Amino acid sequence: MSDGFESLLFPAEARPEPEEEPSCFRDLNFDVVVAAVAGRRKGYRLEPLFSLPLRTVDEVEYRHEVFRDLERHELRTALEAFCEQELRVRRYLELARSQEYRLEKQHILLEAATRYTEAIAALAAALEAAEPASRGLRGLRAFLAEYTGSPAFERLAGDARSVLEQLDQVRYTVRIKGNRVSVGRYDGERDYTQEVEETFARFRREPAADHLALPPDSGAMDLVEAEIARRVAKLFPRQFAALDAFWRQQRDVVHPTVARVEREAQFYLAWLEQVDDLRARGLACCLPEVCADSHEIEAEGAYDLALALQRQRDAAPIVPNDVALHDPERILVVSGPNQGGKTTFARMVGQLHQLARIGAPVPARRARLVLADEIFTHFERQEDVASLRGKLDDELLRLKAILEQATSDSLVILNEIFSATSLADAVVLGREVLGTLVEIGCLGVCVTFVDELASLGEATVSMVAEVDPADPSLRTFRIVRQPADGRAFAAALAEKYGLSYRRLRERLAR
Repeated sequence: MSDGFESLLFPAEARPEPEEEPSCFRDLNFDVVVAAVAGRRKGYRLEPLFSLPLRTVDEVEYRHEVFRDLERHELRTALEAFCEQELRVRRYLELARSQEYRLEKQHILLEAATRYTEAIAALAAALEAAEPASRGLRGLRAFLAEYTGSPAFERLAGDARSVLEQLDQVRYTVRIKGNRVSVGRYDGERDYTQEVEETFARFRREPAADHLALPPDSGAMDLVEAEIARRVAKLFPRQFAALDAFWRQQRDVVHPTVARVEREAQFYLAWLEQVDDLRARGLACCLPEVCADSHEIEAEGAYDLALALQRQRDAAPIVPNDVALHDPERILVVSGPNQGGKTTFARMVGQLHQLARIGAPVPARRARLVLADEIFTHFERQEDVASLRGKLDDELLRLKAILEQATSDSLVILNEIFSATSLADAVVLGREVLGTLVEIGCLGVCVTFVDELASLGEATVSMVAEVDPADPSLRTFRIVRQPADGRAFAAALAEKYGLSYRRLRERLAR
């Protein structure tokens, strides 16, 4: 159907979704991003889509095209309206399955089918009028055009319309006398409702506050309502026979591709809402240029998205940074004082590339990124007593696993490696690790107190966390290209042994 269109997220057949998130998510705080964006569309289980990387630049561009289309108000509005209607349809179908009385099941299914066919027709018309540019929405338009013209859809829409028209002809009366209820055909009897309302209108007052706690409405018929409905069905056998026939023939209302599109559309709409919120706070977002045949990266005005989301409520300022690697550069070696933003910078680089891997907008004014086949992270872990290994042994084993798996298309984020050993050993081990990464040819970020690692050759680039020139104790959280100043490790040692300026002042003040 429609040249094989199946997905808004993939140009070809959708792939199985992973059951677990990648191990790098926790180190990069990417789990915060997943929770924030996927949480905007609870019930659709979008989380696995953040863990499913795209394999080719064409797949990335397929999603970017849809995002660009949805920047057009008429297309975004049409897709939002469709998703709202489909949500109601799913709730109707769930409600129908949970009902006890058959007539109610049938009527709810009819309501679901009516809303479904109306939503499909409205989206098809909107896409036809808007002429989208993306392959995804053009494929959806072609699918809907073929689907709405199919005998199955026409029969579903026609039958639903016909049954509704017949039920609209049903008129009946309910008389209540004591505990007795009688049902009969409507035969022109007077309806006293309007007369009663007009008679008592003069006594109407402003409603007082209602403090009654009413039980929740389950949406289901009670026994009396069900019995009334059964008797009405006996009075109008032809109309209710049509309803019963519809229920028997049209239980599978929603087409599988439509159901998939509804969920996939939530991925785009959730991201667009998040981007709107970020831009309202003055934070930039863009669709990056993504390359597979280059190791050069550039990002202007980039920031840690997880940090920005965590600071959304307190409106704390976010300091953006620039990052760039040009051939033959491969590894960013970031040094500088504690609490200067080095780890945040490393996470930012990892987040940028993970977002690029799923075809999502990135937190930057402009970005050119690579399509990493894998993102490996090495952040400090607490020592595991049960393993009977020391911290250094555990660290070396974890690094060995990364070096064995990394390829020239991978991204490796190392945060404060070998901080548990001496400076001399940290220099030797650090050089071995970074030298191996350079040989592999992958991109990397290494946050370290060992300044010697910042000058291992043309493949390494030194970046330093700046401090305020007027007061070196104040961090600017700006990470800039410049040679390591030689003070980072000394400052770390002084802090570790309680000899930093801050710690000495605290001790002398006691």
